[in-house]
Amino acid sequence: MLNEDQNAAPSPHKREGLYATLDDYLDALSRRDPYAVPWADFVFNTEDNVAIEVGDGLWGTITGLGDYQVRCADVKTGQVGYFGAVEETNETSAFALRLKVDRDGRISEVETIVVRIAFSGLDIFAEKSFWDKPILSEAVPPEKRVPRERMISIADGYFDTLQLNDGQIFTNFHPDCNRVENGVQTTNNPEFAKRVNYPIAALGCEAQFKLGQYLYDDALRARRFPLIDEELGLVLAGGFIDHSGRLGEYELTDGTKIVSPFRRPHSFYLLELFKIVDGQICQIEADFINVPYRMPSPWDAR
Repeated sequence: MLNEDQNAAPSPHKREGLYATLDDYLDALSRRDPYAVPWADFVFNTEDNVAIEVGDGLWGTITGLGDYQVRCADVKTGQVGYFGAVEETNETSAFALRLKVDRDGRISEVETIVVRIAFSGLDIFAEKSFWDKPILSEAVPPEKRVPRERMISIADGYFDTLQLNDGQIFTNFHPDCNRVENGVQTTNNPEFAKRVNYPIAALGCEAQFKLGQYLYDDALRARRFPLIDEELGLVLAGGFIDHSGRLGEYELTDGTKIVSPFRRPHSFYLLELFKIVDGQICQIEADFINVPYRMPSPWDAR
């Protein structure tokens, strides 16, 4: 016979409770039924860095959810995150989501990115695909975990390395680290590097940064680290990459001369997931879109 605790619903701020709320949200979204979601009295909701009403945007155009899914949860702050794919009639797009869940199990914050390639100006990612990456869902052994403050520092160090990248490394990479952006692996991928004439994609994470490839990333701005999953070793970060477009030809640290691909002002708005084991970044998953140059974040005032 089950006791009362076994019959009870999962606690909202335990992993199973946060995942249950995420499942409810995704089920309602796939059915275009925002009324089925347990909303808080006040909800702050954004899609692609714009504050919109609940039930607007993707809620009116979704035709299905893809099978790919990565989940993470912060039991201390009541945050749950998701990376997957979403279908809108004739296009499948990379899709990232963050929810904040109150103590009573109601959703008070929703942050969504849908990388609609047809409208994004990011044609380099047109041949996207979505595949399981077991490392992202594996628990980190306790002896290889680091404190949440250190996890944030490691993720922030990645952004410091990327900002005005000149070959200096301000974080720690595992030798086998890989990065997937908008459904495309952009490290250790020589076929992609050749196909789109982007040689840097054939190298690993740290090797790319040591060359100073990303000197054209002027600023990693409005950085946020709202979700820290200590058990899975995951940090979910948000922010912007600003490109002023002023940099033309420049020189890598090995002497190679290249031309910046960005010659007009614009910014990338991103949600990015870092897998950290034993103090090293082992895997990166990022979804980002083009937005107007230096566009502010509606989350800055939160």
